[in-house]
Amino acid sequence: MAQRVFSGVQPTADSIHIGNYLGAVKGMLRLQEECECIYSVVDYHAITVPYEPARLPGRVLSVATDYLAAGLDPNKSALMVQSDVPEHVELAWLLGVAVPVAKLRQLPTYKDKRARTGNTNVGLLCYPLLMAADILIYKAELVPVGRDQLPHIEITREIARLFNNTFGETFPEPQGRVNAAAVVPGLDGGGAMSKSVPGSFIALSDPPEEIRQKLSRAVTDPARQRRRDPGEPARCNIYTIHGFYTPEATCQALAQGCRAGEIGCLECKRTLADEMIADLAPLQARRAELLAHPDTVRDVLREGARRVRPLAQVTVAEVRAKMGLVGVARTT
Repeated sequence: MAQRVFSGVQPTADSIHIGNYLGAVKGMLRLQEECECIYSVVDYHAITVPYEPARLPGRVLSVATDYLAAGLDPNKSALMVQSDVPEHVELAWLLGVAVPVAKLRQLPTYKDKRARTGNTNVGLLCYPLLMAADILIYKAELVPVGRDQLPHIEITREIARLFNNTFGETFPEPQGRVNAAAVVPGLDGGGAMSKSVPGSFIALSDPPEEIRQKLSRAVTDPARQRRRDPGEPARCNIYTIHGFYTPEATCQALAQGCRAGEIGCLECKRTLADEMIADLAPLQARRAELLAHPDTVRDVLREGARRVRPLAQVTVAEVRAKMGLVGVARTT
């Protein structure tokens, strides 16, 4: 039997960025050829930090469009919106009875988001429970992620273990599947590309001129103050991103020119822009066509929810029974 896969992406921006695309989505697309895949736009997660309610529906549709434009085949994978399967939230509540509050408070994701947003709401604290529910409700065995997301999968495994130990064997412990691209560095030089850090990312929807502008402002090797200064490509985020787009021979020529002080950072950025724009052009053309027919995307999302909700309902019924929650209406 084919392994079941689940992965989700938050609609916290108008489009996913190339870090998401290279670090997770491309791996997801390969898995749909051999696995039973369920992919979701996780809108419940997006409301745990400050957001604009009026913009959320458009962002959900846009992110779903990104998935389809990138090559997700709705005949091979189910694509759905998290809030269209409300059993996710019920399972998160049920999982919570097996998880100590102290465990949630000490998680780095909670501390980081609390520090960045100033939020201390219950939704943010319980984010790992909902994330675990997203995966466990389908009893997924694989979760394609970037390397920086592997700790999140370990949290889900721990929550599954805690529930199994308390109420009986119920959930498999999912494995993270890391794509070769793993972590794509941000343009700001401060770590991985992130939607929550302005100026750090390039979105799949960015037009060519915006890609050029963002790259022109990107942080490079701090040792290079002038064109003739020798640099070290290993210290440069731009050179790392070249590795995902640029032919090996060109990368080697850029590295040699950088070390010798024969080419400037601006030239290196222009080369990357050309390669990136050419690579994204077919995807962006498909994206534009889908955005011109939004009902097509909505139909895909409705059908995805219709296909997976029965799986979610079966899991929740099993969990209720193991927890003794038979309910008066269900026993008469």
